[in-house]
Amino acid sequence: MHANNLLLEEPIRMASILEPSKPTFFPAMTKIVGTLGPKSRSADIISSCLNAGMSVARFDFSWGDAEFHQETLENLKAAIKSTKKLCAVMLDTIGPELQAVNKTEHPIPLEADTLLVLTPDQNKEATSNLLPINFTGLSKAVKKGDTIFIGQYLFTGSETTSVWLEVTEVNGEDVVCIIKNSAVLAGSLYTLHVSQIRIDLPTLTDKDKEVISTWGVRNNIDFLSLSYTRHAEDIRHARQFLSKLGELHQTQIFAKIENVEGLNHFDEILQEADGIIISRGNLGIDLPPEKVFLFQKAAVYKCNMAGKPAVVTRVVDSMTDNLRPTRAEATDVANAILDGSDAILLGAETLRGLYPVETISIVGKICAEAEKVFNQDSYFKKTVKCVGEPMSHLESIASSAVRAAIKVKASVIICFTSSGRAARLIAKYRPTMPVISVVVPRLKTNQLRWTFSGAFEARQSLIVRGLFPMLADPRHPAESTSATNESILKVALDHGKASGLIKAHDRVVVCQKVGDASVVKIIELDD
Repeated sequence: MHANNLLLEEPIRMASILEPSKPTFFPAMTKIVGTLGPKSRSADIISSCLNAGMSVARFDFSWGDAEFHQETLENLKAAIKSTKKLCAVMLDTIGPELQAVNKTEHPIPLEADTLLVLTPDQNKEATSNLLPINFTGLSKAVKKGDTIFIGQYLFTGSETTSVWLEVTEVNGEDVVCIIKNSAVLAGSLYTLHVSQIRIDLPTLTDKDKEVISTWGVRNNIDFLSLSYTRHAEDIRHARQFLSKLGELHQTQIFAKIENVEGLNHFDEILQEADGIIISRGNLGIDLPPEKVFLFQKAAVYKCNMAGKPAVVTRVVDSMTDNLRPTRAEATDVANAILDGSDAILLGAETLRGLYPVETISIVGKICAEAEKVFNQDSYFKKTVKCVGEPMSHLESIASSAVRAAIKVKASVIICFTSSGRAARLIAKYRPTMPVISVVVPRLKTNQLRWTFSGAFEARQSLIVRGLFPMLADPRHPAESTSATNESILKVALDHGKASGLIKAHDRVVVCQKVGDASVVKIIELDD
């Protein structure tokens, strides 16, 4: 039975390889998170990134000051206005990152098989056999035989700019290592990563708190990416911190899993977090290389079943300097999509790469091709089975809407939502067609002023596979009549037609609340 299925699909797939990829209103269902930096911060380039398919802009605070990032963000706002494309903002924390410090800023040559001392005394000058580091607890954390990694491999992937060390002895607060490969360290700061060692520093550092409470609050950030998340407690702590700030109580927290400690507590972290970022750069140092794919597949599967976004990083490193990805990278992107990832996060490729726009565009094309052959049927069955019975009311509505849409070959699913939860649940079942999530803003008052909720919820769906938000006209909490629902539906259908998603005689599945009941209906459009 199974073999025949493959045979049936084979000729179709082979034929489709030579067909040109069709341009559509959006490049792919998969979302692309782009990190904005020196090579991607002008309004023009950001506009091109948005047009190429970027829907979340990531601001990485492990380099650059708040002022630099603020200028970039102002350019992003201008680009959103001119392209009329929504984009969410993600603040990425520094976290307990260890760094080797080179105040001289001269390149430091390191020679294989010679000794190198790592010292917490930052007044000393960096040389070929002594490197100051920003952490006093290293000598307590490591033992003879441990592996330490220093350099920019996390960013560039080039072995000549990074070095592997093996600890030979601990001497007071100093750690003496033997250098395993010759390299030249250029620049003033290098990341230092000790394989599988517990670093006794808080996950949310004081510097992170300061950035969040100033820059984060000022810019109403949609997502907080919590670097080096190691325990569920890290997420709870960050959430308490955000809710104290008031303005950011709606900000979603994504746990960035980058070491074995986070991996060991993955299930509890997933329960607390709003989404997961699988940071393969650091994981590839903490885990043996042959284990990274296993963690990726297991983690993405768990995120899918929990209905929380899974984001994969470090996919097309070579595009930092080249116009095309390697075959292995292109295959890797496609496999991440077939695994079930919601979004691909680009770091160095857009931050300081030479081809930020082309990178986004090519990644989008690869994602779109993978989505065409994504086995929705087996995924759907797996998800329903995992959720089990009895299903919650919402879960049952969401899965029915997706099943109906696939059965009647609907061109889109339109979902009315105020919190965004209903739309995310529909996306959890990975429909093959886009979901227009119509966020209906609610008018709220605290007796002093009126505020609308809705913009946050709309932007937060920009990291979920297949969700495309639009804001409806705001309404009063008392108003939920069928007339207003009909007028909002008409606006959504017009939006779909204008963007080329919906054509005459198409079928559309609509999922909405009417009074206390949730309704799934199928409408067939006339001319």
